[in-house]
Formats: sequence, C-alpha cells, structure tokens
Amino acid sequence: MSKDIKTPFGKITPEVSLFPIYYLIFIYGFVYIFPYGKDLIGISWFDWIRSEDGPLEWIQFFEYVLSSFLAFLIFLSRKKKKEINSLIWLLIAFLSLIIAGEEISWGERLTGIGITLISDLNVQGETNFHNLPFFHNYLLDPVFEIGCIFLGWFGWRKFKKIEAFPGKEMSLYFLFVALFYFYFYISWASTTVHIRNDQEIFEVLLSSGIFLHCLKKFRKRSIT
Repeated sequence: MSKDIKTPFGKITPEVSLFPIYYLIFIYGFVYIFPYGKDLIGISWFDWIRSEDGPLEWIQFFEYVLSSFLAFLIFLSRKKKKEINSLIWLLIAFLSLIIAGEEISWGERLTGIGITLISDLNVQGETNFHNLPFFHNYLLDPVFEIGCIFLGWFGWRKFKKIEAFPGKEMSLYFLFVALFYFYFYISWASTTVHIRNDQEIFEVLLSSGIFLHCLKKFRKRSIT
C-alpha cells in the first residue's frame, strides 16, 4: 500500500503505487529540458535515454532477465507444480526471458553476429522477431495494449485468486503503457501529426512493473 499524501485539504491514501507518475514527471519535466546534451554527447539527454541501445532499453533487458530468474525460482518453490498459479509463474519466467533476448536482438547488439535470414526481413535489420514486418506493423501495438490492460486492470479484478498476476497496487505501471500505445496507434489514423515515438520511456514501466511484482512475491515466499 502506498504512503499517505499530505495536502492542505487533508490526507490522500492512494491504493496504487504512484512511482510511474513521479517517473513520467521527472522524464518530461526535468530530463526533457536538461541542457548541454548536444555539447557533451552529441544529442539531447532526452533523446539519449530513449534511443535504441540507450539506458532505458538496457534497464528493460536486465529487469526482464531478473524477472525470469525470480519467476522461475518462485515456480520451483511451489509444491504443486501443475496448479494454475505455478504454471503462470513458469509462463512469466519463459516470456520474460524471450523478451530479454528480443531486447538485445539475441546478442547481436553485443557481438555483431546475427542471422542474416531474419535480419534481411527485419524492419530494423536486426535478428529479432518482434520487428518482422507482419508482427511489427499489425500485432505489436495491439499486443502491448491488450497485455497491459490485462496486467493493469482485468487480471487483478477478475482473477483475484491468481496471485501470479500483478495486484491492484501495480496498475499504473501497465496502464500508462497501454494508454501510450493506444494514442500512438490511433494517431496513424487521425488528422493530426503522428505522435512522437517515446516507446522506450513507457516500456520501461512495463518491465519495472513485472520485475517489482516478481521481486515482491519472491520476498514474500522467502519469508513464509
């Protein structure tokens, strides 16, 4: 449960973690206008943190790796391996590892070695599957939207007995991502200019939400 927020009108007791709000305020209210980036690193600090192979993308990679490790340990610690909660923890471990691999194009960004057959078809010319034309152009954004709505609202609301799903307190980590991808996707069909692609800024909330959920459940299971 989040701490009380003191205001001149009294205390506000939020039922969700407010860190995603503080994070976005910091990024768009401070990093966005932080000066001298072009003088020191050649681009603005804002563009640097949200760039491919930038710090936010590497944070996502490490968080997904750690989430996979923690989720697998939670699965191993459960006595009933075929129970729905156990299977979901195993699924989280598997998917987190897959996403971590995709984030670094399965090592190509580190070694420069990739699979030409895949990279030649890839939108970014890299060895990963989420940027293959069909998935990238038609499935990627809807998958993010539906997945984040499920994690941020539908999962904890409709499946209260499944503790493998993130709880209500983690909602904003996922719902802000769903909101961004909705606006990003729908702006292609609007009469306005397509909105800027700040996906790395928002996707780090998704990876952080999953990691913190896994860490919390792992600590709880270790104590009990």
